[in-house]
Amino acid sequence: MDAMNLIPAIPELILTASLPILMLLDLFVPQRHRDITFWFSILVIAACAAGSAWLAGCCGGAVTFYGAFIADTVAHVLKLCTYAAMFLTLVYARRYVNERNLTVAYLGGAFYLLALFSLLGQMTVISAGDFLTLYLGIELMTFPLYTLAALKREDGRAVEAATKYFILGALGTGLMLYGISMVYGVTGSFRFAGIASAIAGQSTNGLIMVFGVVFIVCGIAFKLGAVPFHMWLPDVFEGVPTAVTLLVSGAPKLAGFAVCLRILGQGLLPMALDWQPMLIVVAILSMALGNLAAIMQKNIKRMLAYSTISHMGYMLLGMLSGVRMTGEGGVSYTAYGASMYYTVVYVLATLGAFGVIMALSQNGQEAEQLDGYKGLHRRNPWMALVMMVCLFSFAGVPPLVGFYGKVAVFQAAIDAGLTWLAIIGILFAVVGGFFYLRVIKLMYLDAPADSTRIAVPKDTGIALLVNGGLIILFGVLPGPLMDWCIETVCSTFI
Repeated sequence: MDAMNLIPAIPELILTASLPILMLLDLFVPQRHRDITFWFSILVIAACAAGSAWLAGCCGGAVTFYGAFIADTVAHVLKLCTYAAMFLTLVYARRYVNERNLTVAYLGGAFYLLALFSLLGQMTVISAGDFLTLYLGIELMTFPLYTLAALKREDGRAVEAATKYFILGALGTGLMLYGISMVYGVTGSFRFAGIASAIAGQSTNGLIMVFGVVFIVCGIAFKLGAVPFHMWLPDVFEGVPTAVTLLVSGAPKLAGFAVCLRILGQGLLPMALDWQPMLIVVAILSMALGNLAAIMQKNIKRMLAYSTISHMGYMLLGMLSGVRMTGEGGVSYTAYGASMYYTVVYVLATLGAFGVIMALSQNGQEAEQLDGYKGLHRRNPWMALVMMVCLFSFAGVPPLVGFYGKVAVFQAAIDAGLTWLAIIGILFAVVGGFFYLRVIKLMYLDAPADSTRIAVPKDTGIALLVNGGLIILFGVLPGPLMDWCIETVCSTFI
């Protein structure tokens, strides 16, 4: 029964057992005690984190369910980061969803319940050992987000965004499934390790495998929101409630990195010379369009959507650099570690930025237009400071953590013999600094239209303090986090 050992899946079992309890709890809790569902969700996340930490300390790496579920070092670390991201997301969203009645509209405590369902999908994706488990995890992660995007049915903009999100998400899933079917038909395996062995043993039909890889890469690009499969991202970011925007843009990006690592870094690694040129094109287009289109935006959520597109390009830059094109060739796990580092610091800055946006969105009003950020430092110096730290981190300004993320992926590209690609990335990073600086200029140099002070709940203020402090701390001391990411990848693959 070792192949059916449930111990490596303890965090998933804890979360799965907690979801029915949360549904029943929310059904019988009076409206005036609705915060109980929030605290129960926080408790469940803490229990999952304790389970993952225990597994990381005592069990190391484990494979169960006949290779379909992997609990290795990468899985433990990414899950812990996902828990932290989801914890901050729920803290930031607490007042926002209460003011807008999202916790009781139509589905009772839908926001917290569906957020935890999405978290379960993210955990499944991170530990997937084969394509079937990966597909189930992706669907479990995204279907709750489709529902949350359309939760405010009276808002036409939200319904339109949710419709686009669902249709294009289904298209991306279909492309990926078609590619998976081709790979399975040729290799006879769904497991990443078995696929890699079949390809390395040259027992595959090369043409069909190449077509399969093309469809899989297209599906991955859809899920990441990378160009040219990005068309859903700006509309979703702008149209859905900000709390849901953060659920889409935050923790799921860690699962997106896991998808790239499991599929490209493990299962399809022997075909790297086929998928690497595709990722180069996607990365260049994402960096270019994301940074250039963001300059023209007047809605801060839409601006951050195009910013996300550009950052996915930088993440893919590190991922594609994991296969060296010059010298002795081979695989660079340092490049994969740099890509993981970039994803973690991007999520950290995203949480802080959207935390500020939700804190400013009070009395049923959304803080979406850039003009609303004029003179923010006079209305709440603390929120202006945190937003500035996050935006400077996005822009890659030293000594904040985003600077070292960009340096890491550019160095990985240079080491892989892709110096020209690193230069393109640096040029677009300079272009991207403009629209971040524009927001900072509005906050600190322009006069506010309304001089009323902005109050922030104590829990949100503490979360912003921790969030901004980590961006500064990891920027001043980037070594430990960088080494942790590299060692995590190396311990899993070597």
